[in-house]
Amino acid sequence: MQEKRPLVEALEKFHKQKSISFHVPGHKNGLLSGLPNVMKETMRYDLTELSGLDDYHHPEEAIKEAEQLLSDTYETQKSFFLVNGTTVGNLAMIYATCKFGEQIIVQRNAHKSIFNAIELVGAEPIFVAPEWDELTKTASYVSPDVINKAIQQYPMAKAVVLTYPSYYGVASSNLKDIIDLCHVNNIPVLVDEAHGAHFHVNKGFPKSALMYGADVVVQSAHKTLPALTMGSFLHFNSRLIEVSTINKYLRMLQSSSPSYLLLASLDDARSYVARYNEIDYKHFIDRRKLFIHTLETIYLLEVVQVDDPLKLLIRVGAYAGFQVQKAFEAQNIYVELADTHQVLFILPLLKGEHEYPFADIRKRIKQAVDELRKELPNSPADIEPVIQHSISTLHMSVGVLSEMQGEWIPYTRAIGRIAKGMVIPYPPGIPLLIAGEKITVAMLTELEEWLEKGAVFQGEHRLSEKLIYVVEE
Repeated sequence: MQEKRPLVEALEKFHKQKSISFHVPGHKNGLLSGLPNVMKETMRYDLTELSGLDDYHHPEEAIKEAEQLLSDTYETQKSFFLVNGTTVGNLAMIYATCKFGEQIIVQRNAHKSIFNAIELVGAEPIFVAPEWDELTKTASYVSPDVINKAIQQYPMAKAVVLTYPSYYGVASSNLKDIIDLCHVNNIPVLVDEAHGAHFHVNKGFPKSALMYGADVVVQSAHKTLPALTMGSFLHFNSRLIEVSTINKYLRMLQSSSPSYLLLASLDDARSYVARYNEIDYKHFIDRRKLFIHTLETIYLLEVVQVDDPLKLLIRVGAYAGFQVQKAFEAQNIYVELADTHQVLFILPLLKGEHEYPFADIRKRIKQAVDELRKELPNSPADIEPVIQHSISTLHMSVGVLSEMQGEWIPYTRAIGRIAKGMVIPYPPGIPLLIAGEKITVAMLTELEEWLEKGAVFQGEHRLSEKLIYVVEE
């Protein structure tokens, strides 16, 4: 049954009809497009909600069948295809659980889409600080003790929002203890599992938050599975939330003109997960081990392995990750992200029939490192950041903040001021400053470190002028 791909098959059947288009989209099966031919070919499948292709927001045929297969694969009460990315899943699950003025406990190193959702709802975030992971030199997961303290201090919280695994592939089995604790207190757990859509394929990967009992889990299928960019899954497994409420907000927040190319890729990605077997996993692991071994023979290069076998961290001597990234890109190797210490590789989830040019990749990396050694290293001191408060809140609510005037000031004079806008190193997309927070010495120290190493920022800032946006005094 899992070999079946209802949406893919429906699109193929429709395409074979050689139908005439008097409907949207305006490119008319690619006929009017000026794109390269290889791209125009795919536009023949860029269709809309026509007879035989089902209705995305009220599925009764191929989409319904495909989403049921998705639910069967991930063992959920209900699962949805998302065409607006994990962002829309994060928005929907927060809208479904809290209202304006209500409290919601949220991991402080969550993705920007979580904080945007909370701001849009007008909820009051209770921030819980993550643990420092020495192996990856990053903030990772939240401890059960901190969640317990947060619940004791804020028993009226409507939900707990967690990120699992971290962007760097750190996963913690403490997640089950947190979920059990929350459920004892009748608090649903919402998990941004953007980087864990592949966990279900084999026991060699960390367990999904679904296996630990999370109420709603959103996964970016496009990050680690063979789905098109923006393709994600939302999984529902809750007795504390109504699935109809989730569905309501998905209908409100998602496009009324869904991409059938994207939906078909999600159908295919689900089938990929369902049909991934032990032989596939062994092939992947064997190729991975050999690749790591060959990399470790390169002078100065260090490979850091994490909980998720699909992630590798690469460090080169005392060189900053941004220097390594630049050297790799000169050899046409593009990494997922760079930070002050390292670059992050996301490996391909290979099946037995797949090959990947690891030998050529190793050759290029060796060349990149040889060229990099001609430069002076620019790595930061290896100092663990000070986490001042395990539980904190905004110093100014979203409602009050919206009424306040803002001003641009040098960030060096911003200690103790209230941030008026977010400042987000991207990737990974985790806000350094959140609107409504009081700016601390630790925040500015980290900001200076990101700037010194050449990071790219999103949000409201004028960092090229060394200015940030704060509440006017």
